[in-house]
Amino acid sequence: MGEAPLLLQKEEESFVTMKTGNVWTAVAHIITGVIGSGMLSLEWCVAQLGWMAGPFAIVFFAAITLTSAFLLCDCYRTPDPEHGPGQNRSYSEAVAMSLAFGDATPGNLLMGFGFYEPYWLIDFANACILIHLVRGYQLYSQPLFANAERCISDKYPYNGFIKNEFSLKLPLIPAFQLNLLWLCFRTAYVVFTTVIGMTFPYFNEVIGVMGGIIFWPLTIYFPVEMYFKQRNVEAWTKKWVMLRIFTIVCFLVTMFALVGSIEGLISAKMR
Repeated sequence: MGEAPLLLQKEEESFVTMKTGNVWTAVAHIITGVIGSGMLSLEWCVAQLGWMAGPFAIVFFAAITLTSAFLLCDCYRTPDPEHGPGQNRSYSEAVAMSLAFGDATPGNLLMGFGFYEPYWLIDFANACILIHLVRGYQLYSQPLFANAERCISDKYPYNGFIKNEFSLKLPLIPAFQLNLLWLCFRTAYVVFTTVIGMTFPYFNEVIGVMGGIIFWPLTIYFPVEMYFKQRNVEAWTKKWVMLRIFTIVCFLVTMFALVGSIEGLISAKMR
């Protein structure tokens, strides 16, 4: 790799942001984002597809996720993927800077197939799922929190309730900064979404439809388009054609999954 030009080096220094992450926190975020409670239903999926198609499907989607991750790695810095000087701190910021746009699976898999004992094992497994989902909930809600709180702060720039932070010290944990807007807004958001999840009669099916809708644009389309922009990939080159085929194939797979999710939602509503 060549050295960064002097101008870019100077610009990089003005764009540097303090980083607090390390390898362990990165691994923890990857596990939180990729390995979810849906992993518990993998054995049922493999049983439905068979020993040939099941493992193939797992490897196929793992390859898609890995390819998407590699493409996103080139979009961390803007406009140059290696020298920047800009650093995109979120997915939405990267998009803005690079572009300005099974049938009878039970909701509770642990108890859905008659597995009730030993009760302590069921409780322990559900506790592990809860611990994971709390962390995953925090991870995926941060962009929404950041955007909403920024809009409120811009609208009321001199409001002490929004701007002031207080130092709080609880027993056995280090002192931390607390903002009343964060506390109230995030608590209300979590309560609101939890109530919806508890009262919706076929929540799992709705989540399946939403996942089918957002998978292709967020995981496939935007990373590929940002990669084209960052690397200045010319049309009809080998790399361009391969990534276009990758995009189209994933789109067809997503449409197939979306149709299945909608069918599941309709079936659940008619039951």
